[in-house]
Amino acid sequence: MDKAMSPDGSAADGRLKTAFYTVADRRYFIGAVALLNSLRLVGHSEPLVIVDAGLTAEQKSMIGDEAILVPAPPGIPIVSLKPHGPKARPADVAVIIDSDMIVVRALSQLIEEARRGAFVAFLNNHDRFVPEWSSLLGLPPLQRNPYFNAGLLFIPHSIGSRFIEHWIEAQERAALGQFRYEKAGTVATDPLAFGDQDVCNAIASTYLEPGQIRLVENRLAPMVPFSGVRLIDKRGLVCSFRDGARPYLLHHISWKPWLRPTTTNVYTRLLPRVLLAPDVAVRLEPDTLPLRLREGWLALVDRGRASMQATIRTSARRQLGRFGIRTRLAARRTARAARG
Repeated sequence: MDKAMSPDGSAADGRLKTAFYTVADRRYFIGAVALLNSLRLVGHSEPLVIVDAGLTAEQKSMIGDEAILVPAPPGIPIVSLKPHGPKARPADVAVIIDSDMIVVRALSQLIEEARRGAFVAFLNNHDRFVPEWSSLLGLPPLQRNPYFNAGLLFIPHSIGSRFIEHWIEAQERAALGQFRYEKAGTVATDPLAFGDQDVCNAIASTYLEPGQIRLVENRLAPMVPFSGVRLIDKRGLVCSFRDGARPYLLHHISWKPWLRPTTTNVYTRLLPRVLLAPDVAVRLEPDTLPLRLREGWLALVDRGRASMQATIRTSARRQLGRFGIRTRLAARRTARAARG
């Protein structure tokens, strides 16, 4: 190393060499533990910085030796906290990663690309560009760049110090909150329907040149239901597509399986391994998890029940969507929230 490093991986000037950043509250603690353990299992020893948006004292105690906890700034909604980790504890390469991800392949190659100056992200599964972002967020004119997913970003310090500040300022102007995400059916008309992801793309379209951005194909960061992804080696977290391509991570963007029953998929099958196995960095006790996320035949039966329940619920939601009922209910929730 060309810099003196402290035990937490920081350089002599206090900046971390490489760090991962996520956000968690008490409800997302299990996801954050799964993320941390998966990073360690695929070989990453770099610090994980967690913006603490409301972890319990017990949860902090459990994960505190394995992660750097930074308190969330007061008054900032949880959906806007993502850039505050790198702001509080800067790094030469900041890897911003959602707490509903399991990493199944080392990210070292992408980290090194960022170290050479590239802003690295994964393409979203659909393209999107909204010229109104400029006026809504108080930004200069935008240039159209490919739309990326903001769930996993690799940001070099040469870009990040400015990018993070612009991102935070734009989110404050946008006044993001939880109800924007519930406006079913408004993606085409709501310029900020995807919240912090739209803001992040707007900042990239304003302040980054196309040559600074390195985009990875979206199927290497698959989202639920993880179509075509096979679990090859549960212990080693090895997943693969039929053609041999290996994804970097699994992103459970919809209902979180530790919070409510979901259909069985490759992510839920890996959760017991990354939460309960004896070789993980932070091992949870089985009785702290829903039965469906534990090991054994009773858990297997409960996973089947949960999967069936989730399938029925999804079918019912689709029927509501067909008749516009879900959109009207979401609009009423938003109206009630606006009235206080």
